[in-house]
Amino acid sequence: MDLNRYLHRTIRCGCGREHTCSVRCIDIAEGALARLPGHIQALGCHHVFLVADRNTWAAAGKQAADALDAAGIPCVSYVIDADEPVPDEACIGALMMAFPMECDLVLAVGSGTINDLCKFVASRTGRESMILATAPSMDGFVSPGAALMLNHMKVTLDCRSPVAVVGDPDILSQAPVRLIAAGLGDTLGKYTCLLDWKLAHWITGEYYCPEVVRMVRTALETVESQSTAVQTREPAAVQAVMEALVLTGIAMSFTGNSRPASGCEHHLSHFWEMRTLMAGRMPALHGIQVGLGTILALRMYHELAEEKPDFELAMAVQPDPAAWEQHMRACFLDAADAVIALEKKAGKNDPEARNRRLQAIRLHWNEICQAIRDELPPTEDMQALLLSLGGAVTPQQMGLECSLVQEGVEVARELRDRYTLLQLLWDLNLSEVYARRTADAFRVTDDRIRES
Repeated sequence: MDLNRYLHRTIRCGCGREHTCSVRCIDIAEGALARLPGHIQALGCHHVFLVADRNTWAAAGKQAADALDAAGIPCVSYVIDADEPVPDEACIGALMMAFPMECDLVLAVGSGTINDLCKFVASRTGRESMILATAPSMDGFVSPGAALMLNHMKVTLDCRSPVAVVGDPDILSQAPVRLIAAGLGDTLGKYTCLLDWKLAHWITGEYYCPEVVRMVRTALETVESQSTAVQTREPAAVQAVMEALVLTGIAMSFTGNSRPASGCEHHLSHFWEMRTLMAGRMPALHGIQVGLGTILALRMYHELAEEKPDFELAMAVQPDPAAWEQHMRACFLDAADAVIALEKKAGKNDPEARNRRLQAIRLHWNEICQAIRDELPPTEDMQALLLSLGGAVTPQQMGLECSLVQEGVEVARELRDRYTLLQLLWDLNLSEVYARRTADAFRVTDDRIRES
């Protein structure tokens, strides 16, 4: 996959926009780690702040620091004292305190969380960042945003994309299989997020780009085609998966946000992550949660395609702001104030706005149902694919209570001002029905597991 063909150029797209990507170098090939010093020099950078955690330091961080030292490139290494850091205020503050002012490049050695932290620090200090990937575990390597946990709320803040991404298949293929499974889960979520995007285009008039959708579908098809070979950690297959994940990041760069890669399945993941951390536990990997969110979304989408909505009844239902706020406080706990503030700004629950959306839903209902049938795979096929790499297809496998599945379907839409399946269900007055039905199905599964 020639990813560099998307770089160093402006693409005039049929969607009416011009697409550009600020990434200057992508090197995902054998021997990439050895070429790291040369890439840094070619970027015109001279002082490096290398950031890793305990695991990624052992996987590639020390090798990278040694390679930079041998090349005569000054490097300050900072190893976060954790196996799986939480990108919260404390972690960000520690990084900012350790940041050497003479550095002109922040080098992230790792995957999702390390990359997000480094993008944020680099953007706030006016420096560039680059990523030396250690696992093909997510698709945000070159996205223009950093997913952080601030005031107990999962937020995505605008940041500059890294100027370069380097990935050595020999290192990537040695990543724990659960990280590779996370990359698969994050990728399979594109099925539902792309349909969410199309719904938003029909229902709210949101910008939509068929060319960006094509890019993401190419990445999705690549990952699916390599899933069997990835199970045996064949470096060429892992390289193809990594390239596909970066291609999705380029698609996000083209649109300037995460819309081509993140929909309701991600919002469910964010909700579960927030609540798990509030309970004092470490959440499952992001991509593992997204994989489960995708299974839920596929199941609900396929049920929705057989639905015969009562539009008149939906329009007659009037939201109760006081009851809604009480529900938000019960579900979001310490993050409730931020969620309530977001709704005041976005106005998603405004009755007039909701009725306008319902009119658009009624107009496009047959198209929506046909798109579900044409564009989404059977839920069972995706369950089998996730299980083949050790992903989670039930909340029990992820250590998640079924009650959080029900709450997530009801309220995870409140985390973003973005139209998705979850907002559509709320508009149709079906959120509670689908939430209860989905959670009950998993409760039955949980009972069977206990009996066996």
